[in-house]
Amino acid sequence: MSASISDDLALLYARPGFLLRRVHQISAAVFEDECRTVGLTPAQFGVLTVLQSTPGLDQSSLARALGFDKVTVLRVLRGLEARGLVQRAPAPGNRRNIAVTLSSEGEKLLLSAQKPAERAYNRLMSPLSDEQQIQLVALLQQLTDGLEGHARAVFVRPEHP
Repeated sequence: MSASISDDLALLYARPGFLLRRVHQISAAVFEDECRTVGLTPAQFGVLTVLQSTPGLDQSSLARALGFDKVTVLRVLRGLEARGLVQRAPAPGNRRNIAVTLSSEGEKLLLSAQKPAERAYNRLMSPLSDEQQIQLVALLQQLTDGLEGHARAVFVRPEHP
């Protein structure tokens, strides 16, 4: 029976879903370790980066730009707003939508997070050769493109203003 259990575990540990989840856990840990000095999580860094690129984006579009559900983006925004890094206000032209912008403190923090975020990326990819890194990113993009219709949260790249 132990051979069967061992075989079952080997199958589990070789499944793409298991490996992707594990790599995600490691990626988040590496990012948070490198970005400890600036106090950002990967989700917060993503929100700040999208807002820098598309100031005044509404909350729903921000959620779609990151593939987050609305509850997750709201939770991240509340934390960033409490730290004075973003500002939320009714959107011009549609007061029911909430527009989000980076504050000057958010701009400064995002700038100071660039080097730690790059170190995190380099650490995460360090077990792979340059060619393997390119291949991994291409394969992950192919997977996300091919399976996007199965996602729980919609992903839509924002249009630049």
